Amino acid sequence: MENIKNIILDVPANEYHAASKAGRFLSSHLLGDFRSCPQLYFKKMQGEVKESESSAFTIGRAAHALILQGKQEFDREFMVSEGPVNPKTGNAYGRSTKAYAEWASGLDRDVISGDDFGFISKLQKSVLSHPFAAELLSSGFAEGTVRAEYAKEPCQIRMDFYNDRYGIIDLKTCDDLKWFESDFKRYGYGYQLAFYRAILRVRLGKNVPCHVIAVEKREPYRCGVWKISAEALDFAEVENIAAIERLHECRKNSVWPTGYEEIRVIDSI
Repeated sequence: MENIKNIILDVPANEYHAASKAGRFLSSHLLGDFRSCPQLYFKKMQGEVKESESSAFTIGRAAHALILQGKQEFDREFMVSEGPVNPKTGNAYGRSTKAYAEWASGLDRDVISGDDFGFISKLQKSVLSHPFAAELLSSGFAEGTVRAEYAKEPCQIRMDFYNDRYGIIDLKTCDDLKWFESDFKRYGYGYQLAFYRAILRVRLGKNVPCHVIAVEKREPYRCGVWKISAEALDFAEVENIAAIERLHECRKNSVWPTGYEEIRVIDSI
């Protein structure tokens, strides 16, 4: 069994995602794409589907940096600013202007507004005020990468957080905690965590627990913690392995279906 400190790699996010897009490693996100629609996976791997980063995604990355890694790491990756000021009006030019784009292009950090920083600060306060969430994040590794061969496929994972006692911790945002368990199923979070657990097991030699911290994106910014049962993760892992086997068949036969080639039946209204 390897030492966890030798297993978890500090790989920059852009390098991690570039390795997945280049086909060097299968990630949970790409496996999720394939499970949903093999043709979508194929088009992404061929570069036919362009994924641009939205402002919401940037804010999400900023929230993860602040909550999981702290203000110092946040400041290395992000700048809080409204952008350049129009000398005629005394107001900021605005994100949609040419002046803002030219200003931002010369920066080595992503920019978020003061309002957005205030928003993610509320998320941070909520998470760190929750007794169990704070305990999960009290010690460990943030944004760590693990790579291993799994089901005859080179794979990689990027864990939000790893704690020696509590295992894999994933941070999610949601609109309403009341519906988070539905969100968990809808967005395939269980399959993601099962994939994480499996890749880590290859290197560590054992299964570790998996937890999810979810925090609301609106008042009162409630935070909740869920532990995912081993049985649920086992079920998802079986599905993941089956999906990887189908992926190998698609590559072998150069056939990438949508999953909707046959007639389906609706038998309830």
